[in-house]
Amino acid sequence: MMVLLYVLSFFLSFLIVYFLIPPLAKWAFRLDFVDKPRHDSERKIHREPIPLTASYAIFIGFFATYLLVAREFTLETLAIFIGGVLLLTIGTIDDWYKTKGKEFPALPKMIVQVSAAIPVFFSGIAFTGFYNPFSGAYVLLPIWLQFILTILWIFGVTTVINFSDGMDGLAGGLSAISAVTLFIVALTKGQDNSAMMAIILIGVTVAYLRYNKPPAKIFMGDAGATFLGFILAVIALDGAYKQATILSLFIPILALGVPIFDNIFVVIKRMIQGKPIYQADASQAHYRLLRAGLNNKQVVMFLCLIGTCFGLSSIILLLMQV
Repeated sequence: MMVLLYVLSFFLSFLIVYFLIPPLAKWAFRLDFVDKPRHDSERKIHREPIPLTASYAIFIGFFATYLLVAREFTLETLAIFIGGVLLLTIGTIDDWYKTKGKEFPALPKMIVQVSAAIPVFFSGIAFTGFYNPFSGAYVLLPIWLQFILTILWIFGVTTVINFSDGMDGLAGGLSAISAVTLFIVALTKGQDNSAMMAIILIGVTVAYLRYNKPPAKIFMGDAGATFLGFILAVIALDGAYKQATILSLFIPILALGVPIFDNIFVVIKRMIQGKPIYQADASQAHYRLLRAGLNNKQVVMFLCLIGTCFGLSSIILLLMQV
């Protein structure tokens, strides 16, 4: 029964996003809500205006499917929905500024992204502790530390997925690979809700990739990228981080390996150079690979291959403990 439900959820989320994107793209052109090419920027590599409205299809596809399948609106669902709406709103404002050639200030974005994580923590989706590998006892962390670690995890994953969204097909591809990994982890651990969120996320990202693969016909912008990162972080907290051992703490980190490790490198580099951490530049791996001579498709395929290897490592680590 659950297998059929997973298959249904995948196809329903896929179809919603697949059929919503074309009309949303037309709507974007009417509103001039498009990402315009800039020849003076290394980060703007497209040559035609691209609609920035895929985020709404992704948001609707995820929640419409989840509510239809879950059939109940719990406190956890409400918290995830509130967080998603906050990120969609601030992301839309940020994207709108970009369409006008302006930069939205980093501080309001950070405040809203942190605020989006707070309802999730208070709904009960949190990193609460881990099993001591020597005594087998569960180490329950103090509430204040649970709060800090949960907020940092959600904010961190939200940010790294957003930072990875600099090339056609990249953030969507890496998110899909991470979602597949977290789906397998949740299935192995018997966590139905986490698995359901993961399979729905796979559906929406695969449908989005149909239009975002190189050369992209639509972008999801900051609104969509932060939302994907937020949901991936929540899936990990609701699944892989539940009843975690010391070793299994690394499972979600490996599942999201490419964006996490790449952006750790970028942040350290910016700090060494004395640049603001949030200042956009072309220091991510995909830009470095472009400068090395690879084209867009080769860069995306290479990084997705690395992401798949990280995902397989995550699953191997999980099976070692089963």
